[in-house]
Amino acid sequence: MSILNLAVFASGRGSNCAAIHRAITENKLKAKICVIVSNQPDAGVLDFADKNAIPRFYISSENFSSKDEFYKQLFLTLDMHQVQFIVLAGYMKKIGTPLIRKYPNRILNIHPALLPSFGGKGMYGMYVHEAVIKYGAKVSGITIHLVDEEYDHGAIVMQKCLEVSPDDTPESLGKRIQQLEYDTYWQAIQLFAENRVAINNRKVIINNC
Repeated sequence: MSILNLAVFASGRGSNCAAIHRAITENKLKAKICVIVSNQPDAGVLDFADKNAIPRFYISSENFSSKDEFYKQLFLTLDMHQVQFIVLAGYMKKIGTPLIRKYPNRILNIHPALLPSFGGKGMYGMYVHEAVIKYGAKVSGITIHLVDEEYDHGAIVMQKCLEVSPDDTPESLGKRIQQLEYDTYWQAIQLFAENRVAINNRKVIINNC
């Protein structure tokens, strides 16, 4: 089995990136993080990259005179590191059409709820858990999906659920959801590493052979 070359995009401390890296070092995930990209100059994920000798770049569209120049630099960086697949790990920026076209069905995101519920623009992090608690949902979970031009809209690859306890707070729920992310995200990436994923009319088909 060949190794899948990954780029991880993250805006924060990169805990999901660290969990993916751990799965790789434990030989659970047949992939390599070739480069880490952040749109925040002081993101903790950049420190993680340095500590683990992973090439990393701060690339923000705000630092370029045009979108074309931004994508030119981004594509140059990804091509230079022979990236085959992109994983979003807390990347707080909408992925634009040029990147989606360059990596069709090769950009994966994780959302801390069971889509299509509690998704869309502005629904991220603690805002999601607050909405789940306020609604009175009995079940929440995570959704791992491919990225398209709409927020939280792409084809669903994997979902895992957990019960919402009557005494849950957004913080306690968020902590359990986050652990579920760490335990699961790498498994979805592994499906792509094994070439077991096919897409048909926005539906994901998993080959179990």
